[in-house]
Amino acid sequence: MLDKIEIVRPMEIEKRSMEIITEELNGRTWPEPEFSIVKRCIHTSADFDYAENLCFSEGAAALGVEALRRGAAIVTDTRMAWSGINKKKLSEYGGEAFCFMADEDVAVEAKRRECTRATVCMERGAALDQEVIFAVGNAPTALIRLYELIQEGKVRPALIIGAPVGFVNVVEAKELIMTAGAPYIVARGRKGGSNIAATICNAMLYA
Repeated sequence: MLDKIEIVRPMEIEKRSMEIITEELNGRTWPEPEFSIVKRCIHTSADFDYAENLCFSEGAAALGVEALRRGAAIVTDTRMAWSGINKKKLSEYGGEAFCFMADEDVAVEAKRRECTRATVCMERGAALDQEVIFAVGNAPTALIRLYELIQEGKVRPALIIGAPVGFVNVVEAKELIMTAGAPYIVARGRKGGSNIAATICNAMLYA
């Protein structure tokens, strides 16, 4: 079996992976930076469904890149997504990543209001006095609250990354956020996850 294993130097593994992904896409391409986002989501998950599932509003990826280069903040709905974002690269543009999920007062408020912590976290993100990209990889309630905040005129996101994973209200929340009037990158259907949300952020940071 060992004689069938390709010897690849550590620094070449990602490059070779991207070559394989490009080959297996059989000539399909997207304009940049969408193409890099699609390939990185496939690279992260080994799931070619993202070539079909990722939906971009007009110019969304380019708008995200521009916002990051202006120093936009990223607000996530999970510590996992927050951990996966390249914060060193983000800081080079003057940006910062936030996740309020572990804040004690968030938990207290969510319990008092009988809502999810993700709902409160989106409100905290909306209250930041700066440009914000929201990266949601877990909680459909985060997308639902973002939709409400947009309709109420309380936030104008630079970009919404909608990639929660699961079964309850996940598909519906993604479809809802695509009608909110804000730029979006959405992984339609049930698939997604915090790793996908972080990957999309990083793909734009590396663009």
